[in-house]
Amino acid sequence: MVARIVFLDPLSPQRMEALNGLLPPGFSIFTTTARDEATQAAAIAEADYAISGDVPVTGAMMRGAKQLRGVHKWGVGIDNFDLGTARELGIRIMRTTGSNAVPVAETALAMMMATARGILPGHKGLERGEWLKGAVGQHCFMLSGKTVGIVGLGYIGKSLARLLRGFSCRVLYSKPNRLDPAEEAELGVEHVPFETLLAESDVISLHCALTPQTRGLFAAPQFRAMKKTAVLVNVARGGVVVESDLVEALRAGEIQAACVDVFETEPVPADHPLLHMENVIVTPHIGAAARDNFAATVTRMYRNIASVEHGEPVAPLDLVV
Repeated sequence: MVARIVFLDPLSPQRMEALNGLLPPGFSIFTTTARDEATQAAAIAEADYAISGDVPVTGAMMRGAKQLRGVHKWGVGIDNFDLGTARELGIRIMRTTGSNAVPVAETALAMMMATARGILPGHKGLERGEWLKGAVGQHCFMLSGKTVGIVGLGYIGKSLARLLRGFSCRVLYSKPNRLDPAEEAELGVEHVPFETLLAESDVISLHCALTPQTRGLFAAPQFRAMKKTAVLVNVARGGVVVESDLVEALRAGEIQAACVDVFETEPVPADHPLLHMENVIVTPHIGAAARDNFAATVTRMYRNIASVEHGEPVAPLDLVV
Protein backbone atom coordinates (compact mmCIF):
# COMPACT_ATOMS: atom_id res chain seq x y z
CA MET A 1 0.00 0.00 0.00
CA VAL A 2 1.45 3.38 -1.03
CA ALA A 3 0.99 6.21 1.46
CA ARG A 4 0.02 9.58 -0.02
CA ILE A 5 1.69 12.83 1.01
CA VAL A 6 0.10 16.15 0.03
CA PHE A 7 2.06 19.40 -0.13
CA LEU A 8 -0.55 21.95 0.91
CA ASP A 9 1.34 24.91 -0.55
CA PRO A 10 0.79 24.93 -4.33
CA LEU A 11 4.08 23.90 -5.95
CA SER A 12 5.42 24.07 -9.49
CA PRO A 13 6.01 20.94 -11.61
CA GLN A 14 9.75 21.58 -11.34
CA ARG A 15 9.63 21.67 -7.54
CA MET A 16 7.47 18.52 -7.44
CA GLU A 17 9.99 16.74 -9.66
CA ALA A 18 12.78 17.61 -7.24
CA LEU A 19 10.70 16.46 -4.28
CA ASN A 20 9.82 13.22 -6.03
CA GLY A 21 13.50 12.52 -6.61
CA LEU A 22 14.10 12.43 -2.85
CA LEU A 23 10.99 10.41 -2.00
CA PRO A 24 11.57 7.07 -0.22
CA PRO A 25 9.88 3.87 -1.44
CA GLY A 26 6.29 3.30 -0.37
CA PHE A 27 5.13 6.90 -0.75
CA SER A 28 3.62 9.11 -3.44
CA ILE A 29 3.24 12.88 -3.45
CA PHE A 30 0.81 15.42 -4.85
CA THR A 31 0.21 19.13 -4.38
CA THR A 32 -2.73 21.51 -4.22
CA THR A 33 -3.77 23.94 -6.92
CA ALA A 34 -4.88 26.82 -4.68
CA ARG A 35 -4.84 28.09 -1.11
CA ASP A 36 -8.59 28.54 -0.63
CA GLU A 37 -10.28 26.61 2.15
CA ALA A 38 -12.30 24.27 -0.08
CA THR A 39 -9.29 23.24 -2.18
CA GLN A 40 -7.17 22.66 0.91
CA ALA A 41 -9.86 20.58 2.61
CA ALA A 42 -10.39 18.43 -0.48
CA ALA A 43 -6.66 17.81 -0.87
CA ILE A 44 -5.94 16.83 2.73
CA ALA A 45 -9.01 14.57 2.79
CA GLU A 46 -7.23 12.29 0.29
CA ALA A 47 -3.89 12.23 2.12
CA ASP A 48 -2.21 10.02 4.69
CA TYR A 49 0.28 12.78 5.47
CA ALA A 50 0.42 16.52 4.81
CA ILE A 51 3.33 18.93 4.55
CA SER A 52 2.76 22.66 4.95
CA GLY A 53 5.10 25.59 4.63
CA ASP A 54 2.75 28.56 5.07
CA VAL A 55 -0.76 27.11 4.77
CA PRO A 56 -2.70 26.85 8.07
CA VAL A 57 -3.78 23.35 9.09
CA THR A 58 -7.06 23.82 10.93
CA GLY A 59 -9.06 21.51 13.13
CA ALA A 60 -11.76 21.32 10.46
CA MET A 61 -9.20 20.16 7.90
CA MET A 62 -7.95 17.45 10.23
CA ARG A 63 -11.44 16.24 11.09
CA GLY A 64 -12.27 15.96 7.40
CA ALA A 65 -9.17 13.90 6.66
CA LYS A 66 -10.17 10.48 7.90
CA GLN A 67 -6.92 8.71 6.98
CA LEU A 68 -4.54 11.50 8.01
CA ARG A 69 -1.78 10.18 10.27
CA GLY A 70 0.69 13.03 10.35
CA VAL A 71 1.28 16.69 9.45
CA HIS A 72 4.79 18.01 8.91
CA LYS A 73 5.85 21.63 8.96
CA TRP A 74 8.25 22.57 6.19
CA GLY A 75 10.31 24.64 8.59
CA VAL A 76 9.78 25.26 12.27
CA GLY A 77 6.86 27.55 13.20
CA ILE A 78 3.66 25.65 14.00
CA ASP A 79 1.59 28.60 15.25
CA ASN A 80 -0.97 28.04 12.47
CA PHE A 81 -1.48 24.32 13.20
CA ASP A 82 -4.36 23.26 15.45
CA LEU A 83 -2.35 21.22 17.94
CA GLY A 84 -5.33 20.56 20.21
CA THR A 85 -7.30 18.81 17.48
CA ALA A 86 -4.18 16.89 16.45
CA ARG A 87 -3.80 15.54 19.98
CA GLU A 88 -7.48 14.65 20.13
CA LEU A 89 -7.35 12.74 16.85
CA GLY A 90 -3.93 11.14 17.41
CA ILE A 91 -2.36 12.92 14.44
CA ARG A 92 1.39 13.40 14.67
CA ILE A 93 2.71 16.95 14.23
CA MET A 94 6.36 17.24 13.21
CA ARG A 95 8.90 19.86 12.16
CA THR A 96 12.59 20.14 11.26
CA THR A 97 13.85 21.94 14.34
CA GLY A 98 16.91 24.06 13.65
CA SER A 99 17.05 23.15 9.95
CA ASN A 100 16.62 26.73 8.75
CA ALA A 101 18.63 28.48 11.47
CA VAL A 102 21.56 29.56 9.33
CA PRO A 103 19.55 30.76 6.29
CA VAL A 104 17.21 32.83 8.48
CA ALA A 105 20.13 34.26 10.48
CA GLU A 106 21.90 35.17 7.25
CA THR A 107 18.71 36.85 6.01
CA ALA A 108 18.51 38.96 9.18
CA LEU A 109 22.16 39.95 8.83
CA ALA A 110 21.73 40.77 5.14
CA MET A 111 18.76 43.01 5.95
CA MET A 112 20.78 44.81 8.62
CA MET A 113 23.66 45.37 6.21
CA ALA A 114 21.42 46.47 3.34
CA THR A 115 19.77 49.03 5.62
CA ALA A 116 23.00 50.25 7.20
CA ARG A 117 24.70 50.75 3.85
CA GLY A 118 21.74 52.26 1.97
CA ILE A 119 21.71 49.48 -0.64
CA LEU A 120 18.00 49.58 -1.46
CA PRO A 121 17.42 53.35 -1.80
CA GLY A 122 20.67 53.67 -3.75
CA HIS A 123 19.59 50.91 -6.13
CA LYS A 124 16.09 52.33 -6.56
CA GLY A 125 17.50 55.78 -7.24
CA LEU A 126 19.74 54.50 -10.00
CA GLU A 127 16.80 52.62 -11.50
CA ARG A 128 15.04 56.00 -11.75
CA GLY A 129 18.14 57.65 -13.20
CA GLU A 130 18.93 59.52 -9.95
CA TRP A 131 22.42 59.78 -8.44
CA LEU A 132 21.59 59.85 -4.72
CA LYS A 133 25.09 59.64 -3.27
CA GLY A 134 24.58 62.55 -0.87
CA ALA A 135 20.91 61.94 -0.07
CA VAL A 136 21.40 58.26 0.73
CA GLY A 137 24.89 58.54 2.18
CA GLN A 138 23.85 60.84 5.01
CA HIS A 139 21.67 58.06 6.45
CA CYS A 140 24.21 55.23 6.11
CA PHE A 141 25.95 53.81 9.16
CA MET A 142 28.32 51.01 10.12
CA LEU A 143 26.97 47.85 11.70
CA SER A 144 30.39 47.17 13.20
CA GLY A 145 30.55 48.10 16.85
CA LYS A 146 26.81 48.67 17.19
CA THR A 147 24.49 47.19 19.80
CA VAL A 148 22.20 44.50 18.40
CA GLY A 149 19.27 43.21 20.42
CA ILE A 150 17.99 39.71 19.72
CA VAL A 151 14.50 38.85 20.92
CA GLY A 152 14.35 35.07 21.26
CA LEU A 153 17.66 33.20 21.38
CA GLY A 154 16.85 29.76 20.00
CA TYR A 155 18.58 28.07 17.08
CA ILE A 156 18.16 31.07 14.76
CA GLY A 157 19.02 33.73 17.31
CA LYS A 158 22.16 31.85 18.31
CA SER A 159 23.20 31.53 14.68
CA LEU A 160 22.80 35.28 14.27
CA ALA A 161 24.84 35.95 17.41
CA ARG A 162 27.68 33.86 15.96
CA LEU A 163 27.57 35.79 12.68
CA LEU A 164 27.64 39.12 14.53
CA ARG A 165 30.88 38.26 16.31
CA GLY A 166 32.69 39.21 13.11
CA PHE A 167 31.31 42.74 13.43
CA SER A 168 32.45 43.31 17.02
CA CYS A 169 28.87 44.08 18.01
CA ARG A 170 27.57 44.20 21.54
CA VAL A 171 24.81 41.60 21.42
CA LEU A 172 21.95 41.78 23.92
CA TYR A 173 19.23 39.18 24.19
CA SER A 174 15.89 38.81 25.89
CA LYS A 175 14.10 35.50 26.50
CA PRO A 176 12.19 33.99 29.42
CA ASN A 177 14.84 31.37 30.24
CA ARG A 178 18.36 32.71 30.46
CA LEU A 179 21.21 30.68 28.98
CA ASP A 180 23.90 29.32 31.27
CA PRO A 181 26.94 31.61 31.66
CA ALA A 182 29.23 29.32 29.66
CA GLU A 183 26.96 29.43 26.61
CA GLU A 184 26.53 33.19 26.95
CA ALA A 185 30.31 33.55 26.91
CA GLU A 186 30.66 31.24 23.88
CA LEU A 187 28.07 33.23 21.94
CA GLY A 188 29.26 36.61 23.17
CA VAL A 189 25.78 37.67 24.33
CA GLU A 190 24.44 39.55 27.32
CA HIS A 191 21.04 38.84 28.91
CA VAL A 192 19.12 42.03 29.74
CA PRO A 193 15.54 42.99 30.62
CA PHE A 194 13.32 43.59 27.61
CA GLU A 195 13.08 47.30 28.43
CA THR A 196 16.88 47.61 28.41
CA LEU A 197 17.10 45.88 25.06
CA LEU A 198 14.58 48.34 23.60
CA ALA A 199 16.38 51.39 24.94
CA GLU A 200 19.96 50.46 24.11
CA SER A 201 19.82 48.56 20.80
CA ASP A 202 20.74 50.14 17.48
CA VAL A 203 19.22 47.15 15.69
CA ILE A 204 16.56 44.80 17.09
CA SER A 205 16.12 41.44 15.40
CA LEU A 206 13.08 39.27 16.15
CA HIS A 207 13.51 35.50 16.39
CA CYS A 208 10.83 34.41 18.85
CA ALA A 209 7.97 32.01 18.21
CA LEU A 210 4.46 33.39 17.85
CA THR A 211 2.61 32.54 21.06
CA PRO A 212 -0.14 34.23 23.07
CA GLN A 213 2.66 35.89 25.05
CA THR A 214 4.54 37.24 22.00
CA ARG A 215 1.59 38.23 19.82
CA GLY A 216 1.71 42.01 19.48
CA LEU A 217 4.94 42.16 21.49
CA PHE A 218 6.09 45.10 19.39
CA ALA A 219 3.47 47.83 19.34
CA ALA A 220 3.35 51.61 19.77
CA PRO A 221 4.81 51.70 23.32
CA GLN A 222 7.78 49.55 22.30
CA PHE A 223 8.54 51.67 19.23
CA ARG A 224 8.46 54.83 21.36
CA ALA A 225 10.95 53.18 23.75
CA MET A 226 13.45 52.46 20.96
CA LYS A 227 16.13 54.80 19.67
CA LYS A 228 14.99 57.09 16.87
CA THR A 229 17.91 55.75 14.84
CA ALA A 230 16.99 52.12 15.52
CA VAL A 231 16.22 49.49 12.89
CA LEU A 232 13.70 46.69 13.44
CA VAL A 233 14.21 43.35 11.66
CA ASN A 234 11.37 40.83 11.70
CA VAL A 235 12.14 37.38 10.36
CA ALA A 236 10.07 35.66 13.08
CA ARG A 237 6.30 35.88 12.57
CA GLY A 238 4.12 38.74 11.40
CA GLY A 239 1.90 38.57 14.46
CA VAL A 240 4.76 39.48 16.79
CA VAL A 241 4.50 43.04 15.46
CA VAL A 242 1.40 45.24 15.35
CA GLU A 243 1.85 46.23 11.72
CA SER A 244 -0.31 49.36 11.85
CA ASP A 245 1.73 50.64 14.80
CA LEU A 246 4.96 49.91 12.93
CA VAL A 247 3.73 51.92 9.95
CA GLU A 248 2.90 54.88 12.19
CA ALA A 249 6.24 54.66 14.03
CA LEU A 250 8.11 54.73 10.72
CA ARG A 251 6.06 57.65 9.41
CA ALA A 252 6.54 59.60 12.64
CA GLY A 253 10.29 58.99 12.74
CA GLU A 254 10.09 57.10 16.03
CA ILE A 255 12.45 54.52 14.50
CA GLN A 256 14.63 54.90 11.43
CA ALA A 257 13.83 51.81 9.39
CA ALA A 258 12.39 48.30 9.33
CA CYS A 259 13.08 45.07 7.48
CA VAL A 260 10.15 42.68 7.20
CA ASP A 261 10.15 39.12 5.83
CA VAL A 262 6.95 37.96 7.56
CA PHE A 263 3.46 39.41 7.69
CA GLU A 264 0.26 38.96 9.68
CA THR A 265 -1.52 37.96 6.45
CA GLU A 266 0.39 35.98 3.82
CA PRO A 267 0.53 36.45 0.92
CA VAL A 268 0.58 40.09 1.96
CA PRO A 269 -2.01 42.32 0.21
CA ALA A 270 -0.52 44.43 -2.59
CA ASP A 271 -1.80 47.65 -0.99
CA HIS A 272 -0.17 47.04 2.41
CA PRO A 273 1.54 50.29 3.51
CA LEU A 274 4.80 48.54 4.42
CA LEU A 275 5.27 47.59 0.77
CA HIS A 276 5.36 51.23 -0.28
CA MET A 277 7.63 52.94 2.26
CA GLU A 278 11.12 54.23 1.45
CA ASN A 279 12.55 53.23 4.83
CA VAL A 280 11.38 49.61 4.72
CA ILE A 281 12.87 46.50 3.11
CA VAL A 282 10.28 43.79 2.47
CA THR A 283 10.67 40.22 1.24
CA PRO A 284 8.04 37.47 0.71
CA HIS A 285 8.85 35.17 3.66
CA ILE A 286 12.00 33.81 2.03
CA GLY A 287 14.21 33.97 5.13
CA ALA A 288 14.46 30.19 5.39
CA ALA A 289 14.86 29.55 1.66
CA ALA A 290 18.21 28.15 0.51
CA ARG A 291 18.60 25.86 -2.47
CA ASP A 292 21.67 24.26 -0.90
CA ASN A 293 19.61 23.36 2.19
CA PHE A 294 16.72 21.87 0.21
CA ALA A 295 17.75 18.22 0.00
CA ALA A 296 18.78 17.92 3.65
CA THR A 297 15.53 19.46 4.91
CA VAL A 298 13.26 17.44 2.61
CA THR A 299 15.08 14.19 3.40
CA ARG A 300 14.62 14.87 7.09
CA MET A 301 10.88 15.52 6.63
CA TYR A 302 10.46 12.32 4.66
CA ARG A 303 12.41 10.39 7.29
CA ASN A 304 10.12 11.65 10.06
CA ILE A 305 7.01 10.74 8.05
CA ALA A 306 8.44 7.30 7.28
CA SER A 307 9.02 6.75 10.99
CA VAL A 308 5.32 7.33 11.69
CA GLU A 309 4.31 5.12 8.76
CA HIS A 310 6.49 2.25 9.98
CA GLY A 311 5.54 2.59 13.65
CA GLU A 312 8.96 3.85 14.66
CA PRO A 313 9.70 6.78 16.99
CA VAL A 314 10.17 10.21 15.47
CA ALA A 315 13.34 12.04 16.50
CA PRO A 316 12.38 13.82 19.77
CA LEU A 317 13.75 17.14 18.51
CA ASP A 318 11.27 17.08 15.61
CA LEU A 319 8.16 15.70 17.32
CA VAL A 320 5.64 18.30 18.47
CA VAL A 321 2.53 16.13 19.06
